[in-house]
Amino acid sequence: MNIGRKIADARRAKNLTQEQLAELMNVTRQTVSRWESQAAYPEMEKIVNLSQILEVSCDYLLNDKMERPEQANLSGKERTQAPAVTRLLQQVKGKPVRIQLFSDAMDYDINDKKSVILDFDGGWAHLGYKSGKKTGTKLLPVSAIASIKLEKEEETWNTSVFSDLFSR
Repeated sequence: MNIGRKIADARRAKNLTQEQLAELMNVTRQTVSRWESQAAYPEMEKIVNLSQILEVSCDYLLNDKMERPEQANLSGKERTQAPAVTRLLQQVKGKPVRIQLFSDAMDYDINDKKSVILDFDGGWAHLGYKSGKKTGTKLLPVSAIASIKLEKEEETWNTSVFSDLFSR
């Protein structure tokens, strides 16, 4: 896996030092160094945070065969020709939904319960959910989603609560 090289390349492209990236990620400079030298790998939630800070997709970081797409060079027409699942997730982002998962990816915290899609990147969706008084976030592969049903917006979801949880 070339995740270390990809992190280093993306960090340099953003003109960040290891120290600056570490500060943005709430980790030590040594942790970033270990990631880049592939002595250690970032946790999944750190990968999502890295992808946001470095402005690359999770797919790019995790998939050895994927090269970095230059999104800035795409024309408006090329940007709108996104895959169907991406267009769907764009439409329901931030809205209350019920997600049905395939049985082999069953997660009882979120399956068929009201949740909200906070963000998505490539093959991953970042969900916020409520279970009783408990709130939480989950990173879910888009391939695990069997269906998405829009719910009525009778209650307002305060997505900043989920953002606070996710940044910890």
